[in-house]
Amino acid sequence: MAAVRGLCLTAAALRAVTPCRLLAASRGPRALRELSSSSPEAGEGQIHLTDSCVQRLLEITEGSEFLRLEVEGGGCSGFQYRFSLDTVINPDDRVFEQGGARVVVDSDSLAFVKGAHVDFSQELIRSSFQVLNNPQAQQGCSCGSSFSVKL
Repeated sequence: MAAVRGLCLTAAALRAVTPCRLLAASRGPRALRELSSSSPEAGEGQIHLTDSCVQRLLEITEGSEFLRLEVEGGGCSGFQYRFSLDTVINPDDRVFEQGGARVVVDSDSLAFVKGAHVDFSQELIRSSFQVLNNPQAQQGCSCGSSFSVKL
């Protein structure tokens, strides 16, 4: 698993797995992918990918690789984002696919980023994946790598 330079985003919260997640996980990765992208329940916890995110993922991923998005405690605002390239889909993961690019989020992290947009930003001094318009975030730090949650 190779780390993607940019924002740190990892998840550590409560393990809350809904019955439909357990059902999809028991059917395997394909059923999980179908649940994540096509069922009515999936729209509520959707992650949106920008065109620049899709384009960059198609450039850097090979074969079964995908971008993993996690949320973990830390950073100056309480939680921080972590991105990495991965090839293993776990039973509690949700797969979001657009144009052949995939972003995978575990159920703990999804609670903190549902409804957000994943973008790829390229600037003079850095390029990175980042979370934009996170409806679960109350406020964040000035660099955008950490946030606090709405209560």
